[in-house]
Amino acid sequence: MGTTDSTSTDDRAAAGRDRDDEGRARNARPRDGLGRPLPYGAEGVPRQPEGVVRRPEESVAEAQRLLDEGKPFHAHEVFEDAWKSGPEDERELWRGLAQMAVGLTHAARGNVTGGARLLRRGAGAAEEWAAGAESRPHGIDLPGVVAWARELAAEVERGEGVPLDAGARAPRLRGAA
Repeated sequence: MGTTDSTSTDDRAAAGRDRDDEGRARNARPRDGLGRPLPYGAEGVPRQPEGVVRRPEESVAEAQRLLDEGKPFHAHEVFEDAWKSGPEDERELWRGLAQMAVGLTHAARGNVTGGARLLRRGAGAAEEWAAGAESRPHGIDLPGVVAWARELAAEVERGEGVPLDAGARAPRLRGAA
């Protein structure tokens, strides 16, 4: 007769990856304002709810609020919701904005390579989308946001201010305030 383990298979599975009611993987660890995981039990910032369908103008306003608060990771979640729930012909716009927000996140975390790469990738996606569309979709100053991303990518690569203050370096989505 072998030894018995007091931990059940169900307990081990539960200790593995956090899952939602539908069995999809979800990480319940608290996170800081830049989306970095904190130890279980630590005080984190509230997470953005996923799958929220907003009007485009509401997405822009919510993302700007989060960017201004220095939470580009959370702004990326808002853009991702717009990308996934919006019209097919706008998906590249929202995906580009999400990538720029993640680029800002990486730069604020001190990841020079990832930050610059994602800022440029997002700028390229938004610029490509804009080639066949208006330059101010939903009030977004797309040429200004693209220029911001490219300039910040160059600064990050030069090592200027990295890691940077995400709130202070946030883009103005609707142009100069």
